[in-house]
Amino acid sequence: MEEISLRSPAFADHGPIPPTYSHESGDLSPELRWSGVPAACLELVLTCVDPDAPSGTFVHWMLGGIPPERDGLAAGEERPRIARGRNDYGDNGYGGPQPPVGDPPHRYVFTLYALRNPSGLTSGFSADDLRAALRDDDVLASASLVGTYAR
Repeated sequence: MEEISLRSPAFADHGPIPPTYSHESGDLSPELRWSGVPAACLELVLTCVDPDAPSGTFVHWMLGGIPPERDGLAAGEERPRIARGRNDYGDNGYGGPQPPVGDPPHRYVFTLYALRNPSGLTSGFSADDLRAALRDDDVLASASLVGTYAR
């Protein structure tokens, strides 16, 4: 599998996510940048999950249909051509961190996948739809970035 990199000017890997990008501050998604997308990639898919949520992994963001020539997303950017998946808040698009008050910092894992074939995902797709689209033989490369957040 080829290597790609994923980073954010808003926070360091394994560093705290600023409150600006939280659920209680209005769900502004952080700026993300990536490089090293394989030439054979036909689509990029992005996810953000909280594996530390009390009820199990909580989906905060899923985007499909990101053109492979893109090298990032600006803060708050979700273009109309990009398929926005349903997060666990029940909305399409980004839902920022909001761990229970007093919990130790939760991890928010942003993962970018480079796909060999189009995923077929359309706006409103579910986590199950995403899992079906991310078959091992279709993922050319992936990269993760972890941010933390506590209240």
